[in-house]
Amino acid sequence: MSEIKTVSDQIKQNRPLIDAIVFSIKKRIVGQEKMINRILVCLLADGHILIEGVPGLAKTLTVSTLAQSLRALFHRIQFTPDLLPADIIGTLVYNPREGTFSTKKGPVFAQIILADEINRAPAKVQSALLEAMQERQVTIGETTYPLPKPFLVLATQNPIEQEGTYPLPEAQVDRFMLKILIDYPTPEEELEILNRMTKPNEIEIEPVLDAEKMIGLMELTKNVYVENSIKEYAVRIVAASRWPSKYRLDELTGLISYGASPRASIYLIKAAKALALIEGRGYVSDYDIKEIARDVLRHRIIITYEAEAENITTDQIISTILSKIPTP
Repeated sequence: MSEIKTVSDQIKQNRPLIDAIVFSIKKRIVGQEKMINRILVCLLADGHILIEGVPGLAKTLTVSTLAQSLRALFHRIQFTPDLLPADIIGTLVYNPREGTFSTKKGPVFAQIILADEINRAPAKVQSALLEAMQERQVTIGETTYPLPKPFLVLATQNPIEQEGTYPLPEAQVDRFMLKILIDYPTPEEELEILNRMTKPNEIEIEPVLDAEKMIGLMELTKNVYVENSIKEYAVRIVAASRWPSKYRLDELTGLISYGASPRASIYLIKAAKALALIEGRGYVSDYDIKEIARDVLRHRIIITYEAEAENITTDQIISTILSKIPTP
């Protein structure tokens, strides 16, 4: 098809830009291949990502390095219990001399944002950020301000320390395109981390492209071709999380309280398009859907108490769905 060939040719021309971003990040970051890949997927697909992992796994360093590579404005917001919505979005400041109000914009007005330990702030603060993520704009007083492009929020939460945290409501977690789980590096990777991070000179990161070129790559991602059979496959996977018995997944009966929302189908296709582009293809295959499905669905399927009692995880349920739903 000429449509696929055109997009494939454009991807081939722009492939060096993707490779340059990855190479730039890997100057500082050892391992964490999946985290780097999924952050790029969200950036290209104009989504946001939630990362769960213990402290010290290079989450902050990865996203700040990405911002430097893109010459993008980066803000890190440390979420704490005493944070207020105005601390995120901004507020009106009164000038007593002139008797007027001026707008002070908050840290959400950046292109790449790290929301560190998002579950440490109360619901009002979480909602302020998540609304900005969804609407891509912020209202301060009576004026609405658009947020810059590209706009990527990378939120983190610590899985081991739950005291003094405010778990994100399911409806709000649904606004993240992907949720990924990251683990410790291997001993070999950790040795390389030591070698890099204990050198006398800091590793310099040069910008490899600007925001305008990044927006161009995002537009190209939208043009990646998706056949109807692939769309139907994605819909069947999501629908199977809602009505497992309808798809002959009787082993999942009683394990799922709520299946994934229609947003899951949308994000599954969008993320698969970005993954295909990173892989250098102008079309989405069933491989892309399977590869990204766990990251799209794991925070959208709510398991029952019975599943928790049997130590059955959301990832296990998704694996069962993927193994039983026939590919196109």
